[in-house]
Amino acid sequence: MIDILYEDNHILVVYKKKNVPVCKDESNDLDLLTILKKYLKEKYNKPGNVFLALVHRLDRPVSGVMVFAKTSKSASRLSDQVRKHELKKTYYAVVLGKVNENGTLKNNLLKDKKTNITKVDKNGKEAILTYEFIDYKNDLSLVKINLKTGRSHQIRVQFSYINHPLYGDLKYNNKAKVGENIALFAQSLEFTHPTTKEKLNFSLDLPDVYPYNLFK
Repeated sequence: MIDILYEDNHILVVYKKKNVPVCKDESNDLDLLTILKKYLKEKYNKPGNVFLALVHRLDRPVSGVMVFAKTSKSASRLSDQVRKHELKKTYYAVVLGKVNENGTLKNNLLKDKKTNITKVDKNGKEAILTYEFIDYKNDLSLVKINLKTGRSHQIRVQFSYINHPLYGDLKYNNKAKVGENIALFAQSLEFTHPTTKEKLNFSLDLPDVYPYNLFK
């Protein structure tokens, strides 16, 4: 079942479920891009290949709001917004320990493509995010995060670096257990429509599952 939040001739906004890859990867598991292309092909009875462009990404274990472009012009304009940091993404994360009230994290991050691990390294690219402390329960903090840059695994690495790794993050949290799911949720997306120039904002409620439901 596909969760379509909005659709017109130019864009497709959807809810990405956890553990679904955004595009084809080494696992060869069915990916969101393929699922959505099949949906468009069947809905509009289109012959041949369907155009649908990926303009931003979410890590496989992360759920939340995503926008896809249905035309090359929309793809170009949305990608331009991503480059200029005009496509605004708000995340909620549950992290270990008590976080200071609010803050900014600024590090240089370097990705090792062979291991798919990102680390803080002076030779890396600048990564900036701001966060707001929301609540604290059971030695877990709920934080609201605004990304200023979009580096690979950025939120996961930067919070791990300040000793507040994300709950359930098997890659960057050595206390995470197999079977837990990473508590990172792309809660809202704000951008300018590529053709109408209208400001659009799509947001979702936090999932009603542990550990988010501690903070309801």
